[in-house]
Amino acid sequence: VSYRLTLPTVLTCVFSVIVLGICAHLISLTETYYAAYYTFAALGVATAVLTLVTLPVMLAIDFLRTGAFTSKILVELIWLFILWVLWVATAGEAVNTVGSYLSAGCSIYDGYPTLVQACYEVQAVEAFSFLAFFALLGYTITLLAFACIAASRGNSVWLSTVKETTFLAPAQAAPPAQQPIPMGQYQGTPFPEQQVPQAQPHYTGSPPPPQQPYYGQTHPVPV
Repeated sequence: VSYRLTLPTVLTCVFSVIVLGICAHLISLTETYYAAYYTFAALGVATAVLTLVTLPVMLAIDFLRTGAFTSKILVELIWLFILWVLWVATAGEAVNTVGSYLSAGCSIYDGYPTLVQACYEVQAVEAFSFLAFFALLGYTITLLAFACIAASRGNSVWLSTVKETTFLAPAQAAPPAQQPIPMGQYQGTPFPEQQVPQAQPHYTGSPPPPQQPYYGQTHPVPV
């Protein structure tokens, strides 16, 4: 997954080139002889062009630049979902055309080489459209499964890129629970004791009067 499962992406691009060439040839034939074209052929051209324009560009940007918007997992999942829906719609239209016009097989047109070739080309579009659909669907399911595994472990990966994400990383450990502090108990750092300076008494009034020495009262001594 760290290398974006390049094999399914490359196979899808190869199938897109094949479908694009065959559908373009079928449109040319039907426009030449019937002045019309099949719905599956036009849808196949549009789907193949979208695939060839976007998938290689997304791969190149991811290899050359880190953290690009087109490389985010959520963006990839949405765009891959759109592509495989278009491919399965192309395959379904080709199946409908085969069932409506070619149900008896291609052998009934043995005398008409152009019709025989067109018959086999319709079947080829049907087959390669299903192959492209299965390749994209398998890659999408794999990427979604790994992203869900990482999310279940607490690792948010939806807005990260495939190249930077470790999908099987261990779950993030929960922070330790804090012990409740009893009421009236302080757990912080105690404040340093401050020395309160003692005020020295200051007397600002008048000085007291000088005291006279006391000799006591004298009594006469009788003779």
